[in-house]
Amino acid sequence: MSASDSQAPSKTARARQSLVIRRIDHVGDSVGLAFLESPETGGDALLARLREYLGEKLKIVKAEVSHDEITVEIELRRWIEEGARMAAAARDLYAKGAKRAALAMYRDALELDPMNAEATLGLGLALAEQENFPEGFTALKRAREFGAEGIEMLLAMGRCAAELDRGPNAVAYYEEALRLEPRNFVARRALSALGHKPAASAKESGAIRSGRD
Repeated sequence: MSASDSQAPSKTARARQSLVIRRIDHVGDSVGLAFLESPETGGDALLARLREYLGEKLKIVKAEVSHDEITVEIELRRWIEEGARMAAAARDLYAKGAKRAALAMYRDALELDPMNAEATLGLGLALAEQENFPEGFTALKRAREFGAEGIEMLLAMGRCAAELDRGPNAVAYYEEALRLEPRNFVARRALSALGHKPAASAKESGAIRSGRD
């Protein structure tokens, strides 16, 4: 067996995936304008906006538009295992303080697998932590569209939105975080700073009612 045989490159997988673009994440940008396009009369303009946003690596198969979401079916070429390994290595580097190298490795992971939610989320969280709010917000929105979720992501999205003077978006993200963790102090403090009173959690409401009784 030759050396080239023993080190054969991994096969790439051409796959179809779906992603969900949320209206709230794109208020005021070109993708947000896509929600104003009629699929019947403005289908070409809608697809053009989506192609510009998603980039050439993600080929659009079809898009379905509702009032609050656009569901896009795409086709792409992925090196899933390699991308996952690189994303994990990037996360370890970042935890050890090698932040610049970690950012570069997250981007390399996305070259291998453009829909790697872990790498996209890790990149967005790292950029937000380093106060690169425009790029961080973009990466976090993309991570959510790829299926990432969780309190850490929502808190970072809220911070980015607030720093970018998108107060209503920030409030929406923090409120969504409180639906996951009703007593989350970071979200509650951030909402207060934005002049928005956090809704009482179910437990707190019950305690108030019991007190009145």
